[in-house]
Amino acid sequence: MTEIRHEPVAPTRTQWLASGAAIDAHRHDDHQIVYAGRGVLAVTTGTGSWIAPATRAIWVPAGTVHAHQAHGELELHLVGLPAGDNPPGLDRPTVLAVGPLLRELILAYTRAPQDDSPERGRLRAVLLDQLRASPQQPLHLPAPTAPQLKTVCGILRTNPADDRTLAALGREAGASDRTLSRLFKADLGMTFPQWRTQLRLYHALVLLAEDTPVTTVAQLCGWSSASAFIDVFRRTFGHTPGTHLSRPPGG
Repeated sequence: MTEIRHEPVAPTRTQWLASGAAIDAHRHDDHQIVYAGRGVLAVTTGTGSWIAPATRAIWVPAGTVHAHQAHGELELHLVGLPAGDNPPGLDRPTVLAVGPLLRELILAYTRAPQDDSPERGRLRAVLLDQLRASPQQPLHLPAPTAPQLKTVCGILRTNPADDRTLAALGREAGASDRTLSRLFKADLGMTFPQWRTQLRLYHALVLLAEDTPVTTVAQLCGWSSASAFIDVFRRTFGHTPGTHLSRPPGG
């Protein structure tokens, strides 16, 4: 059994990770904000995965065992907060929207000298205020526990473009579509179409971070056309995949 690394204090720093690099499972006694200034970041726990491009950050509560995965060249910004400071009031990992001001605050706070100066204290106070106001984003891909769901979800993870109906997938899992529909809601908290869309968006972000053309991403992730993919992506992230590709907001 792999030992889980325990870091009492969650670090505040900036670091670069090569595409495909990972930080193994660990936990902190502090809360942590994890933000990718460039590239795409995935955070995985025992209950699922959260993924965030440069317009999103991931809130990781104190004590949560989690691992990081870099997609594309990753500029990783980590902000540690004492367990008593929980500005978003969240007790589980959550993706938060990052507007231009919050982005600049995270960049400045993780690059500034780690001191107790009044200037840094003011910077931190504004950062906490912005976190309190940051909207939550539904970018969570929950992990199934039911055996039949593990089979179905595993098939789709291997090939997100698989467009078979739940009934057809259920024949491989040995369960009816009615049973699987109930399990999706009970085990994962979402419907089958919602989970499949989340999976496809997850893979789309990974492929875009690797500079895969938008049309190819649409095909590999199962959208009927590039325009259909662009529409779903824009409604989810607020911008098109083409503008997402190369530069973060304000970059």
